[in-house]
Amino acid sequence: MDLLIVDDEASLRDFLSIVFEEDGWRVEMAATLDEGRAVLQKDEPDLVLCDLMLPDGSGLELLREIKAQNPSIAVIMITAHTSTKSAVEALKAGAFDYIAKPFDIDELKIIVRKAVERKELEDENLHLRSALEEKFTFANIIGRSARMQEIFSIVQRIAKTSSTVLISGESGTGKELIARAIHYNSGRRGKFVSINCGALPENLLESELFGHERGAFTGAIREKRGLFQEAERGTIFLDEIGETTTAMQIKLLRVLQDRVVRKVGSNIETQIDVRVIAATNRDLAESIKAGTFREDLFYRINVIPIELPALRQRTEDIPLLVEHFIAKYCSNLGVPQKKISTDAMRAIEKYHWPGNVRELENVIERMIALETSDVLTTKSLPEAVLLGGSIPDVTFDLPPDGISLQDHLEAIGKIFMMKALERTGGVQTQAAELLRMSFRSFRYYAKKYDLIPREGKQEEIMEVENKK
Repeated sequence: MDLLIVDDEASLRDFLSIVFEEDGWRVEMAATLDEGRAVLQKDEPDLVLCDLMLPDGSGLELLREIKAQNPSIAVIMITAHTSTKSAVEALKAGAFDYIAKPFDIDELKIIVRKAVERKELEDENLHLRSALEEKFTFANIIGRSARMQEIFSIVQRIAKTSSTVLISGESGTGKELIARAIHYNSGRRGKFVSINCGALPENLLESELFGHERGAFTGAIREKRGLFQEAERGTIFLDEIGETTTAMQIKLLRVLQDRVVRKVGSNIETQIDVRVIAATNRDLAESIKAGTFREDLFYRINVIPIELPALRQRTEDIPLLVEHFIAKYCSNLGVPQKKISTDAMRAIEKYHWPGNVRELENVIERMIALETSDVLTTKSLPEAVLLGGSIPDVTFDLPPDGISLQDHLEAIGKIFMMKALERTGGVQTQAAELLRMSFRSFRYYAKKYDLIPREGKQEEIMEVENKK
């Protein structure tokens, strides 16, 4: 790490240089304010030790210039003319700490170590935030379909505002991902705090959201800050808000109207600066008609509505998502990059995905975990996906849009062939017998559906030929 020592005492500069170089620092020295400025113009040290009184000016001037140039540079002020006023002035200007001459070198080392630890923590936080902002930029949310591009356009326009947002869509469509993108592109410096409102009973949800005082209820052995306070100057994401009780809805309405929270067991209200993003997979208009959701709360949270399409409504995004999840889970599981067969991709595109993107992600992870070859095939797809969602039943009415009978029959045939191979341990001759098929016919369809390894096919062909 780089250290700049600015002090007009040559003996002190030399002494400090020797001490810190022994500890592994790269040290530069300056005797005046101008010399210090010259060093800073060509280099940015990690830490500056600066005398308060310099021959050509005050060290406070240099401190202010350093903080204006790069606030992450830690500065420790040193002086022989100690006073409370000068110490306070230095700290207000951004100094990490203040030490008086003569000082104990071990004491200075401790202050330097603390300054380095804080700088490393700040740098790490900055790195993590940058990584999060990069991860949740709209360009990194998979979706080139017209529906998704329209949503990205809306989200980009509203991110910098503080307006309340309501994101609706089926489970697994990526509501929290969009909420995080709004937050990390908003410029709000507080946390993104998320809670699933349907996962907790009312009394626990109230305590989580608003906090509680010690002794407010049985088990409240200490005071607790609520999530609204944790999200100060940031964003709170109220997922599945449609699952809340009407009593809780009244309390949320108060927060949105007055921007204050009151802990359970307290009479004191605390002002908050929090952006609220809510999400639901329910039709809240229907919930209002049914009397399970308050109309006044709906209008409070529905300032900017965003409706996410189901995956089946943007099928053109499926190949992009598949490639993304393949790359992600090959990396996570530490396996070589895999490709996906045409038949497997076709089956994935035909499936209606009731669990949306989350279900697709889980399926790809399963395929990579199960597949031993470098190509993901239909063998590692779940039965439901291979069948396109369900096996047609002749007792059902024909759908208004009709069906592809050939595709459905092929999907059923593929499933039974897979089950026969599983039961026979992969022996094709026995699997063919179970399905009352000739071996040649079974072999043809097994090859077509890519149900067995190539070497396995060759071994069985030789086995049959030998029997002849």
